[in-house]
Amino acid sequence: MENLTETIKGRKSVRTFDGNPLSEQHKSAILRFATEISNPFDIPVEFEILDAESNNLSSPVLSGERNYAVGKVQKKPYADVAFGYSFEQLVLYAATLGIGTVWIGGTMKRELFESAAGLKDGEMMPCISPLGYPATKRSIKESMMRKGVGADSRLSGEKLFFDGAWGQNLLPDAELKEVLELVRWAPSAVNKQPWRIILKDGIFHFYEKKDKGFVNENVGDMQKVDLGIALCHFVLGYEEKGRQAKVSICDPGLEIPSDAQYLASVEIF
Repeated sequence: MENLTETIKGRKSVRTFDGNPLSEQHKSAILRFATEISNPFDIPVEFEILDAESNNLSSPVLSGERNYAVGKVQKKPYADVAFGYSFEQLVLYAATLGIGTVWIGGTMKRELFESAAGLKDGEMMPCISPLGYPATKRSIKESMMRKGVGADSRLSGEKLFFDGAWGQNLLPDAELKEVLELVRWAPSAVNKQPWRIILKDGIFHFYEKKDKGFVNENVGDMQKVDLGIALCHFVLGYEEKGRQAKVSICDPGLEIPSDAQYLASVEIF
């Protein structure tokens, strides 16, 4: 993906759209890109673009949207992480086309979306996103929502990224600093930013800093979806610099808080 850094830093969640449907050119481009999306866990995510009007789809936090992107994944370990990783690639690609998006996991009539997407037993659809062209001005409702969750602010790197042990300050070199900034600005449910990274013996270990109320057996762990997004930013950030990233699941057994959980490790070459 070209200009990844600019895309990530320039993208804002959009909830107010101009009322026009996606052009056929943009719809085709997104669906074509979706066929090329993969994730390090080799768990396929199936994408579809739905028409809002014909499927009676809406969300109380949106206005003017005419299309939605949905993704389906088989329920299995790491499915929610894989979903976040894959769906974020679609979101970032849409941004390069000037198409607005916002991650939505709860403020919708989920049964209508699942029916329209043809969700089968054994599948889950953690999140959806509108796809459309941003209105020239945000609605008052959207502006209030952004202010309420602090959408334009992020935790400092000192609270997210550690050297050797949980809570120990990491002083990154220039390359790592740029990549971690992409992780820091990853979107997350109500801007909780639940990712934590410990750099230990040259390997980056990702952890979920868990909050209550984000797990549902039918739709997965929303904060693990967030971890997938952060992991996506980390890997793509290094790949943009010509490096290779190897993702593995190999818990180093480091001491972590009781409300944290190991997720995955990344080695950079």
